[in-house]
Amino acid sequence: MSSILYILLTCAFFMLLVAYISYRLTKGKLNSTREYFLAGRGLTGVFIAGSLILTNLSAEQLIGLNGQAFTNNMSGMAWEVTAGIAAIIMAIFLLPKFLGIGISTIPEFLSDRYDENVRRLTVVLFLLGYMCVTIPSMLYSGGVAVLQLFDVPNLLDITYTQSLWLVIWLVGIIGAIYAIFGGLRAVAVSDTINGIGLLIIGFLVPILGFISLGNGNMIDGMKQIALTDPEKLNAIGDSKDNVPFFSIFTGIIFANLFYWALNQYVIQRTLGAKNLKEGQKGALFTGFLKLLVPIFMMIPGIIAYHLYGDSISNGDLSYPTLISNLLPVSLMGFFLAVLLGAVLSSFNSLLNSVATLFVLDIYRPMFAPNASDQALIKISKLFGVFIALVSLVVAPFLMYAPNGLWNLIRQFTGFFNIPILVIVILGLMSKKMPAIGAKIVIIFHVFAYYYMVWGSEQIFNVDLGINYIHVYGILLAIEVAFMLVMRKVKPTQSSNISMNTTSSQRLIPWKHTIPVSILLIACIVELYVVFSPVGLAFENGIVSNFFWPVTLILAVVTSILYFIALKAWNHKYEAFLNRENKKPSYSYPKNQRKEQYSSSYDG
Repeated sequence: MSSILYILLTCAFFMLLVAYISYRLTKGKLNSTREYFLAGRGLTGVFIAGSLILTNLSAEQLIGLNGQAFTNNMSGMAWEVTAGIAAIIMAIFLLPKFLGIGISTIPEFLSDRYDENVRRLTVVLFLLGYMCVTIPSMLYSGGVAVLQLFDVPNLLDITYTQSLWLVIWLVGIIGAIYAIFGGLRAVAVSDTINGIGLLIIGFLVPILGFISLGNGNMIDGMKQIALTDPEKLNAIGDSKDNVPFFSIFTGIIFANLFYWALNQYVIQRTLGAKNLKEGQKGALFTGFLKLLVPIFMMIPGIIAYHLYGDSISNGDLSYPTLISNLLPVSLMGFFLAVLLGAVLSSFNSLLNSVATLFVLDIYRPMFAPNASDQALIKISKLFGVFIALVSLVVAPFLMYAPNGLWNLIRQFTGFFNIPILVIVILGLMSKKMPAIGAKIVIIFHVFAYYYMVWGSEQIFNVDLGINYIHVYGILLAIEVAFMLVMRKVKPTQSSNISMNTTSSQRLIPWKHTIPVSILLIACIVELYVVFSPVGLAFENGIVSNFFWPVTLILAVVTSILYFIALKAWNHKYEAFLNRENKKPSYSYPKNQRKEQYSSSYDG
């Protein structure tokens, strides 16, 4: 009982500390919609990266990815590692456009680029996805993770169902307080602090695992997983693995591009950047942080495989078992606080973004175009409370869902990620893309995706045998081709946004963007070399004879490209600054968005 009390008290201490720091840094700053929804457009790169990574990482990943590594291999890391490519595209191509236009939400851009009907269709897709599945499943997965790691029913002498309701409501209420009453800045600050804790625990668990596996010697433990069953360390998946390697190029890259560049509850941090420079830093730093995910979300699963083997019947129990056996009681409270912080981050980020979409894309344009900032914030808080209550009631009932719920949740985003990606990217590339084409793409995708993933078997008893990740790529190709045809057949002649205009001091890019992007790509490639038959998955040793030559060649090529890009970029950057300094200043009417961002950066 004394250990339980200690764990709960230390957990409460760390969570209250995070809440206090967040409160102090946001006190008195929620006087406008720009501050509430976009943190006053004042977030720096560190807070953006910290918030992005913790928003992305949840209890479901902590349990699920380690479970995949336990039962299969490292192929599942494709979802995490290739996010760096999406971060690069966001930093170099999309973020300058979005900040230059001055949007607050992706549907707002679609309204300006196409029309209000396209905006409403995308808002409906976002809200249905977030409200019906994403938020409740986030709370449910967090509750299950806590119950797996800590035996709450026995600790409190209550049933499993009562324990699940208790944990979900506790996590949900705390997260709702951050999101509803603190706004985006409070979410970003708390995410960053919790992210530091997650990194500490993330590295500590595999270190303790290696020490245990090596009977007190960490190096011996590392050698054991490299020499015994090395195929577990292979990230080059085949058709039988969870993530076939080829699916990276047919679907995962596009899914990641949507998630990191167009998914509202993720990109709201970059849209709230202090300037383009800080936004680019935040996006690229996030790409580097994602490279660490396999270390603390997959390697522990492999360590558990070597420590416990067949004694664990369900791979999802590998990480909880490792934690309960290896982590000292003195750190359990801190770990519980970090775990709850990861759940809170995803939940309060989603809640804040749902409120943002509702107020800025439905309530204000349709019902109160002249509403004051205070009125909009009030409506946002009321809607946030409503969504939180609905989610808290729905989430526990997911325990009664049929088997396969986890995979179904991951598949569900396929209903809206690809069509939104298509119409946004093509809308940015050409002013002639017609609104009617965007509407047809959205409606077509919903029905076609359902048919290809579930409907063909349910309705016609025909199994197409296509992995849902490949369906992403197939439908993307069809929809891009259709939009290009519509551009020729029925091109639009006008657009409400300026796609390429002059630049402003606020939109000066980070001069290291291109060189750092090259370095990030090289790190992604090297990570795949490490976790491949050339590297640690080599059967007859720790690494093959080709590993070091391949690594050396990659390092040399990267160094050459890095310094070439740095020199070329510095030259262009200086010319850009000189051009900016010679430009006259402009003033715009207060009712125009250009008061916030004078123009779109065309670099």
